[in-house]
Amino acid sequence: MQLTAILNPAPEGGYVALNPETGTMTQGETVEEAVANLREAVQLYLEEFPMDFAGAPIVTSFDIAA
Repeated sequence: MQLTAILNPAPEGGYVALNPETGTMTQGETVEEAVANLREAVQLYLEEFPMDFAGAPIVTSFDIAA
């Protein structure tokens, strides 16, 4: 199953990781640690609240005028 991880730098250092499909969030000192922590958190979430997914997510970005 392929899910999405969105990572943002945390003000205090490290990264905050979000899985938008489940709303699960976690953090880590490195990108790798944040993704590993998110993977574990999502697995635990899905054990408690199973979900069906329609397919692989499509992720894109866009610019706005500042």
